[in-house]
Order: sequence, then C-alpha cells, then structure tokens
Amino acid sequence: MSLEKPIQILVAEDDEDDKLLILKAFERTLPKENVTCVEDGEALIKYLKRESPYHDLVKYPNPDIILLDLNMPKKDGREALSEIKSNEDLKMIPVIIFTTSNNNDDIRVTYKMGSSSFITKPSSFEGLVQVTEQIENYWSKTVLLPA
Repeated sequence: MSLEKPIQILVAEDDEDDKLLILKAFERTLPKENVTCVEDGEALIKYLKRESPYHDLVKYPNPDIILLDLNMPKKDGREALSEIKSNEDLKMIPVIIFTTSNNNDDIRVTYKMGSSSFITKPSSFEGLVQVTEQIENYWSKTVLLPA
C-alpha cells in the first residue's frame, strides 16, 4: 500500500525573502499550488478559520501541515500555535516550527504546546532544499495524516 499523496503545506512566514526561498525549495518536490503562504500569525488563524479573505477553498485549500515561524508581527508563532492547539477543529493539524531560533527554551515550550517538530532554518539554499525534501518525503510518503 502506498502512503504517497501530495500534501498541502501552509507556511506562516513574515520575511519576504525567506518566503520566496521556501517556495522555491518546495518547487523541487511539490507543485506550486500545494504550498500556500501567509504573512503572520494573525493571517494564519484567519486562514484556518476561513475568515475573510480566505473563504475560497480552491484558492486557499485546507493544509495537511503548517510550517510556522516563531517571530512574526501581529501574532507571533507561539500565540498562533497556542490558538491552533486549543481549537478542537484545528488541533490535529501537525505544526512544524520553522524558525531561525535554536533556543532551548523555544524548543521546549513549543513541544509542550503541541508542535510536531522544531526545525531551525538552514543558512544555505541547498540546506533549505534538503530540509524541504525531507519534510515533503516524511509527511507525504511515510506518515498517515487525518483526512
């Protein structure tokens, strides 16, 4: 039985350069339409709750996993993670912390809050490509995700 299916990834990232690099890295393994970006934690929660402007399921599909930066304006990643994991309709979505931090307190706190993984962003594009390939491989070919 093959577990492989295209996954839908929602990236919450405020840095425009990082966002473009993440999208470019995922293009090596996923179609463009399988990765959607929002600019901060507030937009992430609006997206997940289908609030304006995120009503259109074709344009804004339900994510299989979330890549969440910690340090963002309006609502940071910790606040967004807390809100996701306390919501019965959202808490089963795996959340991968994807940040420049390697602070042990951030790691401990976000796992305690319910994150599925903590990944420090690589410093090179090739490192980013390797990480995105591993993410895609693990979450689409290895594990089973809830429908």
